[in-house]
Amino acid sequence: MKELFLLQVRLEIRKKSVVISLVLYLLSLVFINYVSLGPLNVSSLPGVWSAVFWLTLLSTVVNTIAKSFTAERSGASIYLYSLVDPAELIISKILYGFLLCGGICAAGFLFFATLLSNPIQDMPLFALTLVLASFGFSASLSLLAAIAAKTNNGSVIMAVLSFPVVIGILLMAIKVTKNCIDGLERSASVDELVTLGAINLLVSAVSYLLFPYIWRS
Repeated sequence: MKELFLLQVRLEIRKKSVVISLVLYLLSLVFINYVSLGPLNVSSLPGVWSAVFWLTLLSTVVNTIAKSFTAERSGASIYLYSLVDPAELIISKILYGFLLCGGICAAGFLFFATLLSNPIQDMPLFALTLVLASFGFSASLSLLAAIAAKTNNGSVIMAVLSFPVVIGILLMAIKVTKNCIDGLERSASVDELVTLGAINLLVSAVSYLLFPYIWRS
């Protein structure tokens, strides 16, 4: 599994143009929000900043994780199929996607803080939310990418299936982020954090159990 994870990282490092295009795509979305909304008065509109932030990240993450399987050549998939255990493959994909989502979230926050100000008052809680949401996005979208790769219209299937799956993660993350902006006690976000953790465990277990059957189909 370690070798599979390092392989994913090395392949991504080699494709420098993909990384640069990803950063430019994220920066373009943030700049569009800046032009459209201007420097937000976050003291009166904390929910708007939170919603726009997470929707921007979600759009970038979906386009990124979707390529984890759909961009692979059929020959490479067959080669991996003959060598590795499918459970190890999906775990390596989830961990790699988590690393990628974490980088996207960090870069997205940096861009938002630069152009649309930084209203976050509780940074440790916000950082924990980024970690939990990143893992949830990676675990759920990696499985969906594996399903979409088996179809003729992978990008369409990915877009259709991703929304109902990640909506729970998105709503919890938006609410906790709003609490971080409002400066509420951390106890006010416990239910949402527990829900995020439960969703992560559930989608990870489902991915681990179902992926071997999806990969063999």
